[in-house]
Amino acid sequence: MDGHRSVAAAESGARRVACVTGATGYLGSWLVRSLLRRGYHVNATVRDAGKASWLLAALRGESRLKIFEADLNTDESYNEAVKNCQFVFHVAACMEFNTTAKENIENHVRTTILEPAVRGVINVLQACAKSDSVRKVVFTSSISTITAKDDEGELRSMVDESSIIPINQVWKTKPKGWVYVLSKLLTEEKAFQFAKEKGIDLVSIIPPTVAGPFLTPSVPASVQVLLSPITGDPELYPILTSVHSRLGSIPLAHIEDISNAHIFLMEHPITEGRYICSAGSCSLPELTDLLSKNYPEFSSKRFHENSCNSIHPVISSKHLTNLGFTFTYSVRDIIQQSVTCCVEGGFLRLHELQPRMRMTWRHSAPCLLEERSLESQSLKRDSSRDL
Repeated sequence: MDGHRSVAAAESGARRVACVTGATGYLGSWLVRSLLRRGYHVNATVRDAGKASWLLAALRGESRLKIFEADLNTDESYNEAVKNCQFVFHVAACMEFNTTAKENIENHVRTTILEPAVRGVINVLQACAKSDSVRKVVFTSSISTITAKDDEGELRSMVDESSIIPINQVWKTKPKGWVYVLSKLLTEEKAFQFAKEKGIDLVSIIPPTVAGPFLTPSVPASVQVLLSPITGDPELYPILTSVHSRLGSIPLAHIEDISNAHIFLMEHPITEGRYICSAGSCSLPELTDLLSKNYPEFSSKRFHENSCNSIHPVISSKHLTNLGFTFTYSVRDIIQQSVTCCVEGGFLRLHELQPRMRMTWRHSAPCLLEERSLESQSLKRDSSRDL
């Protein structure tokens, strides 16, 4: 499969068809929207078509969108969705962060979570290999596969795509969200291995914590994690602190930038390997300060206790930006828009002593914010890209 052919097809004005797996998720739904806005025809895969009606409604019944039922654990279930597509975005993934098993924990995780996750990736790539049309596959990885710590446990000054957390270390230490980390590490490894064997042009993109507006009818998990200092969620806040501990900061990206980066890599004629996509990062005290500025009912004071002022590692996106990709939204934008969406949607409630988060919309409408508002925020953005 030749990446140059994918660009040639796009430039020739030919019918451009992309398949997006996991289309009802946060990133998947936004990616579908972005592709449609660029004139692509989109084959979106979901596990249950009956539960995808909100996606069609959010996209106003877009005629260039087709919904296909497919299951990662069912052989050949992606064949029809991938058929006649030039591009495939593999976004669907296992979202198990931990395990409730009390005995034979490692064996349970291997057999019930990791092995099915790997089979799912292979199922998608086998469909691509059987197709005569697929030019490139973009695999969505995760910042959970990256660590800023060296072999001695000290933080590096620079973190890039080569800073992969060792699989044996995850098995040994079992940090918060360790099952998800293993799933991402193993599926990406197997994806590259299979792609090489079959001659598939595959690249992976490494998103950090993704936030901002959203199409989904419930608050995306990554937005919940970002806002967990406000909500005090006992399951999600430890994930945020675990990210901070592993990376020395909390890297962020806006949902629109992440979506655009996926398409950018798909359309670029010369790509290879992994690409971190982080607009910037902030320490936990810096994050909570920004949250308190956008949500006055929240106090960040307690998060400054025992905090240090050392410079955190740089999470480098140079591999991506050197190709010409540019970020539109800063860390400030991401946090401000996330809070605004959750307040306007009724997830975060103002004027209450104990803020709470609602898991479903008060009204059945996606949180997109006014387009003019987003454009205005971009124009008013200060020159600092990180904070």
